[in-house]
Amino acid sequence: MLKVENLHVYYGAIHAIKGISFEVNEGEIVSLIGANGAGKTTTLHSISGLIKPSSGHISFMDKSIGGMTADKIMRLGLGHVPEGRRVFQDLTVQENLELGAFSVKDKDFIHREYTRVMELFPRLGERRKQLAGTLSGGEQQMLAIGRALMGKPRMLLMDEPSMGLAPILVKEIFSIIKECNNDGVTILLVEQNANMALSISDRAYVLETGKIVKTDTAQKLLGDESVKKAYLGG
Repeated sequence: MLKVENLHVYYGAIHAIKGISFEVNEGEIVSLIGANGAGKTTTLHSISGLIKPSSGHISFMDKSIGGMTADKIMRLGLGHVPEGRRVFQDLTVQENLELGAFSVKDKDFIHREYTRVMELFPRLGERRKQLAGTLSGGEQQMLAIGRALMGKPRMLLMDEPSMGLAPILVKEIFSIIKECNNDGVTILLVEQNANMALSISDRAYVLETGKIVKTDTAQKLLGDESVKKAYLGG
């Protein structure tokens, strides 16, 4: 479904991504795990068109997307839930969700998905007329995911969805990610909470200083001593 081949990204003289290759198959949850500065967010930004790679090839649904603008990539069905939520603070919850569907022409889908998002996130329903900037961190994360779902994605890139959240909310967010996947949305997940990420993933790639150093099933990586020591508190 998504294929990244020999991807390189430079920030000036800094070689941030050093020739990584990986793929995500339809229906999977795949995690990218690694320390701060490993290149995880840069990788997602390259895929979704927010930055232009220096070289390499990225394809989604067998279509080359490496040179496309972010809005065109999103219209193909590749959504992005960014790090830090990035909700529109001065708009209401409902207006944020409606903006997520700006490219969708199917009004019946928009109505169905809005209802579905309200079912997934009952707190958003209670706060639909409230300004997004007044929501808690957990509620803003729910809104960011809901907004992405309104764009009719076949696949979601999710960047640090648990960042800054209390443990009880982290469990809730990961449960919702799993439910989205069960509904047919493929997920590429970037997450520093490696334990939680691996617990819901099918496969994972370990990224260190711009290179993929290990890949396996999530279950095997959970038992890998080097991964335990570096990322799982083992």
